[in-house]
Amino acid sequence: MLRRHFLLTPLAFAQDPPPIKVEVNLVNVPFTVRDAKGQWITNLSADDFEVLEDGQPQKVSFFSRAADSPLSIGVVADISGSQEEFLKDHRRDLRDFLKTVMTNRDQAMLVCFGNSIRLVSRFNQKADDLDDALKDYQKAKNVSQFPKIGTPELRSGGTAMYDAIIATAKEMVGQEGRRAMLLFSDGEDNSSANNLMDTVEATLDTGVLVFTLRYTEIRKGIWKASNKQGRSNMARLAKESGGLEYDATESADLRDSFRQIADMLRSTYDLAYTSNQGERDGTFRKIKIRAKQPGLTIRHKTGYYAKA
Repeated sequence: MLRRHFLLTPLAFAQDPPPIKVEVNLVNVPFTVRDAKGQWITNLSADDFEVLEDGQPQKVSFFSRAADSPLSIGVVADISGSQEEFLKDHRRDLRDFLKTVMTNRDQAMLVCFGNSIRLVSRFNQKADDLDDALKDYQKAKNVSQFPKIGTPELRSGGTAMYDAIIATAKEMVGQEGRRAMLLFSDGEDNSSANNLMDTVEATLDTGVLVFTLRYTEIRKGIWKASNKQGRSNMARLAKESGGLEYDATESADLRDSFRQIADMLRSTYDLAYTSNQGERDGTFRKIKIRAKQPGLTIRHKTGYYAKA
């Protein structure tokens, strides 16, 4: 009888090795460049810039122009009170904007909020489909057919703007290329679990350019304290992210504002660098991008929170 002997080496009993964890402090920064005449400059390369974090030079590891990367747009619409009527008046302007700025590679999503936050349209490549979804939402007698997003909260007020922005930013994580958010609101929040700084932090973390289109209902020409606070909130959200703010209160036509946003999105650069500032300790780190060529103005987010 033939007996077979198997040699069992220590490897036969070895367990799978523990996973190797590699920490990469990659920081993504979208930015735009204008010359002294205010014209967008779109033909520069990584060698034309230097990047500083807390004053320390950083080495750029990734660089691209708008034409080289897809665009994801999150439209966030306040449908509480007067905001709903304002959005109806400018729905066609929004549709035309999306048709103008989006290519076959680009996508847009729609989130509507009041007291709850509803995902009205997932990422879609057709502006008409998003327009139809907004129309359906505004006509719906029961909006429960549209799924809620964000963390479940018991809210007593009617406007959860901060929570809506954060929920949308999280939905945009994982989208390739550039990310932008169009926010329609008066900036007045009365029911969110998050505050303004939480919201700024979320947009900085996800690298989303925020464009705010503010409509403030002013009664008898008098600004209330809440109106002024809302105006400040909208301006802060746009500035910190590197986007732009627009006052739509007295504007019957938003097409010019949309045209400016489209021009900016078509002129955006993206760069990334690996921070050499040590371990992430949760502190805020300032970012500065400088052009080597004189006379150029650069707009980008102010920095980021170095979360562990």
